[in-house]
Amino acid sequence: MHVSKTVSEWLERRKALQGKSIGFVPTMGALHRGHASLVERSCAENAVTVVSIFVNPLQFNDPNDLKRYPRPIETDLAMLGDLGTDEVLLPGPEELYPNGYPFLVTADALTSLMEGRHRPGHFNGVMTVVLKLLNLARADRAYFGEKDYQQLRIIAGMAADLFVPTAIVPCATIRAENGLALSSRNALLSDAGRAKAATIHRVLTQCATAADAQAALEGEGLIVDYVEEHWGRRFAAAFLEGVRLIDNVAVP
Repeated sequence: MHVSKTVSEWLERRKALQGKSIGFVPTMGALHRGHASLVERSCAENAVTVVSIFVNPLQFNDPNDLKRYPRPIETDLAMLGDLGTDEVLLPGPEELYPNGYPFLVTADALTSLMEGRHRPGHFNGVMTVVLKLLNLARADRAYFGEKDYQQLRIIAGMAADLFVPTAIVPCATIRAENGLALSSRNALLSDAGRAKAATIHRVLTQCATAADAQAALEGEGLIVDYVEEHWGRRFAAAFLEGVRLIDNVAVP
């Protein structure tokens, strides 16, 4: 496994991969079994698997959230090596944003719902960095988890509309035994918090309506940003122990 820390180093590595099928998994690190499932699928479907680790400052509307985001780089690299990853992109902000933020990708009403409404500028940051990474990787396929379902739809739409040749591959959410959607942010919760966080999945799947689900979450002591239904799915975002968690399920 080779780790490229600069864009120029990666571009040299990329030249040697011409003619090989490439799978790409963009991440912000703090890797878990959900990320591992994306890497495993990429390894099964492509000759070369490329993973990026980059905590993107442009998509954080809360500076404290950016500061707290876990960054266990050595553990992440060890996991990627064990999974059979071929190439890792590990750039710093100065590599992906050498000129600051003079150009941003924006979108229509799709980014004004849910996460876009509650985290102003978030999806501009997501789309901008993902487009940069897709252009750098020039992969045949890129793998994204359905836990961030709104993000998945936005990225797939952006790639299609901007004629990005990489196929965007959706992958099912990986959950703990108690139903909790695996997330890097779960590491910020206490053991009791992780157990209680499973309430989100249970409530989303069992309540008759979105309003009932929101009331149930609030009754459990979570601070709810929203519970909404779009595209045949029910979405929720809520705070627990000061950590913002999201999940979605098919509408029951």
